[in-house]
Amino acid sequence: MSLPQRRWLHHVPPAWVGDSTYFVTICCQTRGTNQLCVSPVSEKLLTAVGHYHEQFRWYVSLWLLMPDHLHSLVACSRAEDVAKVVAAWKRFTARNAGIVWQKGFFEHRLRRDESLEEKAQYIRMNPVRQGLVLKPDAWTFLWAPEADGRLGYPSLPSDPR
Repeated sequence: MSLPQRRWLHHVPPAWVGDSTYFVTICCQTRGTNQLCVSPVSEKLLTAVGHYHEQFRWYVSLWLLMPDHLHSLVACSRAEDVAKVVAAWKRFTARNAGIVWQKGFFEHRLRRDESLEEKAQYIRMNPVRQGLVLKPDAWTFLWAPEADGRLGYPSLPSDPR
């Protein structure tokens, strides 16, 4: 009996879509073991997130590591393709942190009626739902540009270069 095969979808929004924020999930090849929330791997991954953010490759509202996957809220300008930026980040972190990632990634472009804050709270509660911490603030494996924890829709620089 043949099982259904996953169809790989394009990660490029239609031409009429402006800058978009994506809810992104990236998984390790091997699931069920803690590969991401260990030192020095977590530091290398979060440093790479910050570097891409500072270089305007993407704008990250929130990036949270789980033991075998990660969730993020990320936006790219029209000068960048989210699939290419994520692929470049995965290649870099595979080499520098020794992570073997699953092929591709999951992304959902947030629509106007979806709340970025609501998605951020969903992501922040993931370690609580998994029984890793009692409160979301106790989870330290995350990166966000706002020190006070308040998230808003990201505004991209007019010239991302």
